[in-house]
Amino acid sequence: MKVCKFGGTSVASAEQIQKVANIVKADPTRKIIVVSAPGKRFDGDVKVTDLLIRLATSALSGEDTAGALSQVVGRYASIAEELGLDSEIVSIIAADLSYRLAFSKDDPSLFFDQIKASGEDNSAKLIAAYFSSIGMPAEYINPKQAGLIVTEPPKRVQALTESYNNLSSLANQQSISVFPGFFGYTNDGTLRTFDRGGSDITGSILSAAVKAELYENFTDVDCVFAANPRVVENPVEIEKMTYREMRELSYAGFAVLHDEALMPAFKESVPVCIKNTNNPQSPGTMIVAERDYSRLPVTGISADSGFSTLYVSKYLMNREIGFGRKLLQILEDEHVSYEHIPSGIDNLSVIIRSHQLTPEKESRIVDRVQSELEVDDVHFISNFSMVVLVGEGMKYTTGLAARATDAIARTGANIEMINQGSSEVSLVFGVLKEDETKILKELYNEFFVPSLVV
Repeated sequence: MKVCKFGGTSVASAEQIQKVANIVKADPTRKIIVVSAPGKRFDGDVKVTDLLIRLATSALSGEDTAGALSQVVGRYASIAEELGLDSEIVSIIAADLSYRLAFSKDDPSLFFDQIKASGEDNSAKLIAAYFSSIGMPAEYINPKQAGLIVTEPPKRVQALTESYNNLSSLANQQSISVFPGFFGYTNDGTLRTFDRGGSDITGSILSAAVKAELYENFTDVDCVFAANPRVVENPVEIEKMTYREMRELSYAGFAVLHDEALMPAFKESVPVCIKNTNNPQSPGTMIVAERDYSRLPVTGISADSGFSTLYVSKYLMNREIGFGRKLLQILEDEHVSYEHIPSGIDNLSVIIRSHQLTPEKESRIVDRVQSELEVDDVHFISNFSMVVLVGEGMKYTTGLAARATDAIARTGANIEMINQGSSEVSLVFGVLKEDETKILKELYNEFFVPSLVV
């Protein structure tokens, strides 16, 4: 059995959904289909999710929602009409949206979740109806009834262990199961959405639950590339990579797959294949537990911006027992997580995603670190990017770090931070955001351009 996830561009229009049907029909083992909300049909178009955010915002502010609601329903109605479906499915979708708008607005975040989740939910209903109309027996699966149980607020949304046992019964379905991505329910019935890329997470959860032979993640690219094709012209295609490599690259900005999505599949050793809805014959990129890494030490290069650094300095810091714990406790009290902590004997830097910070929060953190830890210096620096080299073969390659730093030096940029995890699968360079692009290009030339690769 295979689990297939189709992203927003794959279900953005009637034409795209017909491609999805042909892909599913071509392989009888594709039995569980996870779908996103309809995405953009063309440049300048608006995703259904964005239309739903406007609708929720209008509802919370007390504005008339008729116009925003009409836009959302109209988008589904146009798809249904082009697919030759009758008006019943559109009435079902309209009634569902009206029902959601009546939910309590006491907790705006939960109300937003309720409205946003309708994008995937109604997409699944429409696609299941279309499959059935063309002779492909299909059933819309409600995540609540199927047992996709997630954590309670305020914890980050994750599937509970019991979900996997509940969802395993889908393996016995005779018809095609069409499952909405992006959300689940707490034990008390509260709808909660996963983080960005939530449909990828749903697909991975279902793959693990039914112990699928393969999890196919259909998107709008043929494969995963060794670098961002918007930055590097015609980058190398990656045929096969490990879960760890994909996780590291996703963390550092690869938009193909959410960095959390692989975990359920990884735990059950379900291989993942990234494929293109518009070119399903392309083999795609396989993500597996182990691979041959002898050809090239570096699998891919990625970069992501939006980082800040908390710099802390104190003489004899290394001799002060409990210093690190106290510092991290301050961050925990402010609900701030960290990415990296490179350190020296008298100083350390805590790398933080900038979106977690506000000027007020930064000020409180600095004041507490200064007063409670009696440091010599503490301050925040913003506008950093993390450039990451990833490859299972890196730890077996002599001189790789030297080649990387030499390549960065050629750009004239300064390295603000270097960090390498104990697994040696990745090498991270903290640089100024303004230098990110030229560094990524130079590193790609160093490790992937044949005339330069040694």
